[in-house]
Amino acid sequence: MTTAIRRADRRISPVFLALIAVMAGSGWAVWSEAVPGYTGFAVFLFVVSGWVVSLCMHEYAHARTALHSGDISVEAKGYLTLNPLKYTHALLSIVLPVIFVIMGGIGLPGGAVFIERGRIQGRWRHSLISAAGPLTNIVFAAVCTAPFWLNGLAGVPAPFRFALAFLALLQVTAAILNFVPVPGLDGYGVIEPWLSHKLRRQVEPFAPFGLLAVFGLLWVPEINQVFFELVHTVLRGLDVSSIDTYLGQEFFRFWRGEPQLPQTGGLF
Repeated sequence: MTTAIRRADRRISPVFLALIAVMAGSGWAVWSEAVPGYTGFAVFLFVVSGWVVSLCMHEYAHARTALHSGDISVEAKGYLTLNPLKYTHALLSIVLPVIFVIMGGIGLPGGAVFIERGRIQGRWRHSLISAAGPLTNIVFAAVCTAPFWLNGLAGVPAPFRFALAFLALLQVTAAILNFVPVPGLDGYGVIEPWLSHKLRRQVEPFAPFGLLAVFGLLWVPEINQVFFELVHTVLRGLDVSSIDTYLGQEFFRFWRGEPQLPQTGGLF
């Protein structure tokens, strides 16, 4: 009986499989341009579903690392099923990130899985649990950009290339933001075990506002420019140009009509 329950707690959720199906189907529609005039909508579905899949993988990485570090409670909570509906804060982890992708083309991180830290021994384990999520975004970015840095773009339709570039941009922004050492973000979780107990107690009340503060700072033009310069520097290192990401976002915003040639300026 116990074994059957444990298997159910680890079985991949139909919700996640449905997301994979939407991603695959919309990816095929973008590649083949199966419905003329609706390629932008297909790009939108492909990017949104791919982004939500990456969010699920991000939280799964936290939970799986916690499981192997001693927190067996993540099984019963359903975190290992990749079901986004099982998250502690579905609004913060799924709904708001998708809204901010639509609004500003930025991969907003969000907290979702509740780890029982008291079950885990060792500062390195605590740090690794926090780092596991954004490291997943880095892997996802590497996969999305593989055709670019492997010189495998020959024969890849332009809309699909642009969609991959924009999805990669979201992964890079999410990884960078998550590693910012601000309370409430994974970057702070990485360094928190190494801080004094007194300092942690002083910082703890600010944790619920850390993400909002970081996002608010991104609306400051000078900070926004520096941030996206860093993002595009990383992407150029992966052979993804700013034109690719710009056109990817233009296709993504299908409600604005056909993409136009890029102009000078940021993504906001």
